[in-house]
Amino acid sequence: MPQLQQHQFLRGSSRVCLIAAVCVATGCASMDESSRRTATGAAVGATAGAVLSSVTGGKAGTGAVIGGAIGAVAGHAWSRRMEEKQRALEQASAGTGVEVSRTQDNQLRVHVPGDLSFDTGRADLRPSMRPVLDQFAREFGTGMQVNIIGHTDNSGNDALNQPLSLQRAETVRDYLAARGVPSSQMTVAGRGSREPLAGNDSEQGRARNRRVEILLSERPS
Repeated sequence: MPQLQQHQFLRGSSRVCLIAAVCVATGCASMDESSRRTATGAAVGATAGAVLSSVTGGKAGTGAVIGGAIGAVAGHAWSRRMEEKQRALEQASAGTGVEVSRTQDNQLRVHVPGDLSFDTGRADLRPSMRPVLDQFAREFGTGMQVNIIGHTDNSGNDALNQPLSLQRAETVRDYLAARGVPSSQMTVAGRGSREPLAGNDSEQGRARNRRVEILLSERPS
């Protein structure tokens, strides 16, 4: 490698490595487990992309962008096992209003709407939600990670909604733990009313926003 090109490579890759380190050391501190894994994958991918691009004569910055995008998706793996779990949960929840989907970063999302999950202002599980969680617990296997996120409608203020959304996530976690899902492999978060899916000007909209999202992913080996 010519001396000038080597200097440019070292300077470009060092810059990207610094950005990656800052992301992992600072930005990731406030993220939940699934977001940290995706961000770390993006940072590693960006660094690798920059190095590879420089070595092969490209621009480190361009390689970092491409590598970062690949790394973000690689933060989770989508395997045949995950495909089978998605089908099983779809079949078990058919006709209930529960939505089962694959996220862009290869997690399995189970969206449980308000008419199945919680009454306004309460964190007690409705009986109609229990069969869905029972099936989810049966589908949980070794090497899996669960992230549970609680949401509320806008009834009340943030001082009430934030702890309520967290309590709802904790209720789901405790129910799953009682059915054999290890607590060490579950994380919880509350988002209050900050992430509505519908308008809060009708009971139907409020019920849609009053929900729990359960994200299942395979843990890195």
